[in-house]
Amino acid sequence: MLAALAQSRKALPECLPNPPVGCVIVDTQKILAQVYTQVPGKHHAEADALKQIQGKAFNLLKMYVTLEPCSFHGRTPACALAIAEDCCIHEIYVSLVDPDPRNNGQPIKMFSS
Repeated sequence: MLAALAQSRKALPECLPNPPVGCVIVDTQKILAQVYTQVPGKHHAEADALKQIQGKAFNLLKMYVTLEPCSFHGRTPACALAIAEDCCIHEIYVSLVDPDPRNNGQPIKMFSS
């Protein structure tokens, strides 16, 4: 999670008004992707991280993200749906539940089911 937090700091100030989010995908102890949210309208951190591992064969990956992934389609598609549909992400660790009422725990419930 510390690597994800370090990534989130890199997002500022360009990501605003979006929150500065960092995301890291790990296979056992090796970091496969580490990214942060880009300027508004570009991919969120989670989508960029998934894109970096796309097309490669992995099993049981862990994702560390500093803010609960979005569950609604705005300027970009919902990150939570992309994560849920990715068969490689086995565990997800979120450091903060998103207070936005369009999220606010809904993605976490989606991952738990």
